[in-house]
Amino acid sequence: MSAGHGHDVDPSNKRIALLISVLALVLALSETLGKSTQTDALGANIEATNLWAFFQAKSIRQTTVRTAAEGMAAQPALGEAGRKQVEAWNKTADRYQSEPETGEGRKELADRAKAAETRRDRLLAAYHQYELASAAVQIAIVLASASIVTGMAALASASMGLGAVGIAFCLIGILAPTAVHLF
Repeated sequence: MSAGHGHDVDPSNKRIALLISVLALVLALSETLGKSTQTDALGANIEATNLWAFFQAKSIRQTTVRTAAEGMAAQPALGEAGRKQVEAWNKTADRYQSEPETGEGRKELADRAKAAETRRDRLLAAYHQYELASAAVQIAIVLASASIVTGMAALASASMGLGAVGIAFCLIGILAPTAVHLF
């Protein structure tokens, strides 16, 4: 295109277009990371809920078996067969409390549920960082676009600043999601 036909592109507009491209890339990454992290957090929440439900079922079984053992042990004419049954029920109740071989005792279930809750909380913190990153980058894209139309360099500078904030929140989401708590 030749000069004088109105088709020359301002070099600063090329830089802004490149900035918008980079911001769009960061936005795509933060959105993808955010959605993936949100899905993983929901899965960890479901896992924790299921483990706590299993814990409660074990608690009910343990209470029922202990109550039966105590009731039978209180019988005045408890014979040898009754004592063996009480002993068996007490062993079963103890197994419900802790069963390291299967990881399905109350103690192990509580530990697993707490670990799933911790994982969920970390993932949700990362998700929030990615959401903040996406918001900052979206606003940065709008400001960069407006700087082309208005020719205001301050808008381009603000866009770069917000883009840097967006990148920072992405990195926080990846490296240390619980380090920053804004909301």
